Amino acid sequence: MSRFTIASFNVKNLIEADQEYYRFEQYTPEEYAWKRAWLADQLLTMNADIVCFQEIFTEAALRDVIIETDELGQAANDAVIPDRSKGYARKAIFRKLAFEPYTEAGLAFAPNSFDGGPGQRRPGVAVLSRLGFVGQPEIIQDLPEPLMVPFSDLDGSDGGSYQIKRLSRPILKVRIPVDGETVTVFNCHLKSKLGELPRPAGAAFPPAADLVNYDPATRAMGSLRSALRRMAEAWVLRRAVLAELEVGNPVMVLGDFNDNEHAVSSEIISGEAPFKNYAWMRRHDAQTRRDRYSDAENEVIQEKINKVRLYSAEKLFVKKSLRDMVYTAAFGGVFESIDQILMSRHFLPEFAGKIGEMEYFSALNDHLTDGSHPEAPYNKLASDHGQIMAHMVLGDPDA
Repeated sequence: MSRFTIASFNVKNLIEADQEYYRFEQYTPEEYAWKRAWLADQLLTMNADIVCFQEIFTEAALRDVIIETDELGQAANDAVIPDRSKGYARKAIFRKLAFEPYTEAGLAFAPNSFDGGPGQRRPGVAVLSRLGFVGQPEIIQDLPEPLMVPFSDLDGSDGGSYQIKRLSRPILKVRIPVDGETVTVFNCHLKSKLGELPRPAGAAFPPAADLVNYDPATRAMGSLRSALRRMAEAWVLRRAVLAELEVGNPVMVLGDFNDNEHAVSSEIISGEAPFKNYAWMRRHDAQTRRDRYSDAENEVIQEKINKVRLYSAEKLFVKKSLRDMVYTAAFGGVFESIDQILMSRHFLPEFAGKIGEMEYFSALNDHLTDGSHPEAPYNKLASDHGQIMAHMVLGDPDA
């Protein structure tokens, strides 16, 4: 039996000082030092074996944070971990207090293929793993063939189509060895809810961005475009997840979904939940009103759906602990979870073929404000997301 922790961490615009990432946005050396120190302190607090990062502009900036984390961790170890000469050195509590540095950890970085020059930067994602990787990490962003989403009108006639050629941000796929098992991990950052507003050729900005001349219909259409893109990206991720599940590989999906668990985009990724019993449902090819699925067919349907579902770590924890609220983002008075950890049934306690399960779920969100508090400017440098972490055990935890 072995344990590992896996976390998702949207760091919010990590880039070195004096680098204009978005128009007119950059950090002074002092701001960068503060942000780096804050991120290192959060990373030290989590002390996670695997961390999926979002909003990473440069690998070098992330390595700066990791180095500072190791320095903080070593200082903490020197202060709180007794040497072997102490009679109490073997107490179990010191194993929990000890920080394991990331010196030998593997780091995979996926830059954004949309990344441009100063003021037009686009962030990527990264995975840090103390356990290393199996094989080479894979980046999913520029699609070999455009994704075409055809539509049909209610009468069956052609309803047009929607197309994307690449994702707004990369999906990073890695395989991680854990105690004889290999777990496939996907790190994603789906399209935000920020509206995609049209900009005429030669215009300096989209007309609908002018809030003085507020155009609600065009802005609503911008939100529709964003939602379409986010759902299309979710389907690309789902297709990659299915390829792993169909060959029996354990899967975990982490990242900033920019939607809560019950949004359509999230349900595309996790898969549909089965009905309790299909034996009462009329068959798809029914010839009479009495033609319903049999009990045997119900069992087949249940297995086919459950085999390819992903399950929310947060919801498993809420069910187990009776806790009724977890949130990772706050804006305009709305607190919700848009950062998620999903896992295949290989980690469900009730699944006969499980390889392990989640023991605990952590959320670091005390730094979040919804913009109505005096501390709100603090979020400019700190992350505007909470960090979430699943504490996993492989093997039988009751053995």
